[in-house]
Amino acid sequence: MEFESEFKERTKRQKIRRIELKVISWILVIAIAIAAGYFFVYFFLEKASVYDSSMNPALSSGDKLLIEKLSYKISDPERYDVIVFKQGKGEHEFTNVKRIIGLPGETVKIVDGKVYINGSVLDEEINTEYIAVPGTAAVNILLEENEYFVLGDNRNESVDSRSADVGNIVRDDIIGKALFRLNNFSIVSSLNKKSE
Repeated sequence: MEFESEFKERTKRQKIRRIELKVISWILVIAIAIAAGYFFVYFFLEKASVYDSSMNPALSSGDKLLIEKLSYKISDPERYDVIVFKQGKGEHEFTNVKRIIGLPGETVKIVDGKVYINGSVLDEEINTEYIAVPGTAAVNILLEENEYFVLGDNRNESVDSRSADVGNIVRDDIIGKALFRLNNFSIVSSLNKKSE
């Protein structure tokens, strides 16, 4: 009788121990999932907003963007990528959204309303308009190995690399690539493309 009672007690303790281990393992799995999610969002994704009309018709003032920050850590930005970058310094720092046109090592010039890369007219894959004011790009701009020349899609209403206030964008100032427009959901890379 005593042996049977002892056996039941031991079996009961083993069941409780198994339940405790299951609960602990579930808590660990949930904690790891939350930590991994936070790590992924913090290091690889970020939200940004568009504050002006310089990217019309692709993006409008008030649009919310989801940007990803990982790809530029392992590869270089490409022509026509829509990027979010830091502009200004200290308390005057803000984010800006533009499209990459010129790449490191290239020369950029705007003549007769058109963009020239290394002396040849750029056959743009996006819809653009005649550029009325070439700004600093009225003469050849040579991009250093870590510099990018950016323009807004709304070429005549954009303060971009043609302006001394913006200038060429240094790689370290690029936060990430705009992936999605969250309001009126769209894939950013598909916006304002010329019809094939």
